[in-house]
Amino acid sequence: MTPTPPTVDLLVAPRWLLPIEPQGLVLEQHALIVDAGRIRDLLPLAEARQRYLPRQIIDLPQHAVLPGLVNLHTHAAMSLLRGIADDLPLMQWLQEHIWPAEGKHANPAFCEDGARLAFAEMIRSGTTCVNDMYFFPDATARVAGELGLRATVGLITTDFATAWAADADDCIHKGLELHDALKDKPLLRTIFAPHAPYTVSDAPLRKIRRYADELGIGIHMHVHETAHEVGSALQATGKRPWQRLKELELLGPDFIAVHMTQLSDEEIAEAAQLGVHIAHCPESNLKLASGFCPLARLQAAGVNIGIGTDGAASNNDLDLFGEMRTAALVAKAVAGDPQAVSAAQALHMATLGGARALGLDAEIGSLSVGKSADFIAVDLSRIATQPLYHLQSQLVYAAGRDQVSDVFVAGRALLRGGQFTTLDETRVLAKAGEWREKIKPYA
Repeated sequence: MTPTPPTVDLLVAPRWLLPIEPQGLVLEQHALIVDAGRIRDLLPLAEARQRYLPRQIIDLPQHAVLPGLVNLHTHAAMSLLRGIADDLPLMQWLQEHIWPAEGKHANPAFCEDGARLAFAEMIRSGTTCVNDMYFFPDATARVAGELGLRATVGLITTDFATAWAADADDCIHKGLELHDALKDKPLLRTIFAPHAPYTVSDAPLRKIRRYADELGIGIHMHVHETAHEVGSALQATGKRPWQRLKELELLGPDFIAVHMTQLSDEEIAEAAQLGVHIAHCPESNLKLASGFCPLARLQAAGVNIGIGTDGAASNNDLDLFGEMRTAALVAKAVAGDPQAVSAAQALHMATLGGARALGLDAEIGSLSVGKSADFIAVDLSRIATQPLYHLQSQLVYAAGRDQVSDVFVAGRALLRGGQFTTLDETRVLAKAGEWREKIKPYA
């Protein structure tokens, strides 16, 4: 007697499967088998139909299925500040516009509504995992949990008083409480998020390193974002910020350095030696004229790199497809080498590179048996992506986020056939309109 095939939750049958690892592999006419929120199998479609009895079949004859994108650095709630005081230098933009607006309006409701708007944009853009840094991280975590999005929420720390906390010690205390509160949430994690070397003093940074070691969670920080930051530190202390962080033993394989546009050869070598990860935010760097992250040199040194959008106030979108394209193109121009960062490398940065930086590469970032079923589908039948010769090149250099049709996290659909399944788009838009009326005096 022939045994009855096992029943599984889902069989996804796309035109192409892009596992990400091994790099460059493209599977055609293969199926992705999902059960209990995890990837059970990847195998030829004809064989899959014989071997499994799926409760649901999703046929995607013109689509590529790939791992969900990982946004390695963002400030989600700042979506409500999109377009505030554009085209200004970083410190003027912050000190004269953003910080005053935040001082007046940043509160739990602002952060919940801003995070919901940001996450809606990210889901529609194919992002399944977010590494966030902002005030009221409890509000951000609450919204991510409600929507079913995978998120690492930053335990923000600054020396100065904010609406979130009175000082650095208060930030750390509240962050530890949130870490404990999220222990039983499988899609939610925490990471220490000291804002920047110029906003956090030595004593809190030493505490953060000690707690990070004790709890086994990472550290996520803006570092060497601008020449002004580095020059000011040199003038005040005689040390570049990187040197100070190294002396404080902050740098290591659990550290994500954001931006990193001002780097010496020695610092690049140290980043590789110490296992530091880079969150590369090319479009924000360009808009604020912060400089160019030396991507090709970092890759050549063996540094792991992920891609972030930064906040919508300084980008002004949360589109990782656009960010991948910009990252690859700018890297070629900076290096003077058209082979500097390939399409396959850009896709790796936006998926497995980001997952690795967050310590989640055993769970997400590639389509591998046993990993969580975090994946997206991209419709490549559109005019902009025809004719198609090379899948990875087309995804990076031609495809747009509007072509993302389906988004799944842990086997659960957050976007299906272009429609949200876990959020009310009308409500999101209405809330954005309400906040605009409050915030527009700062624009």
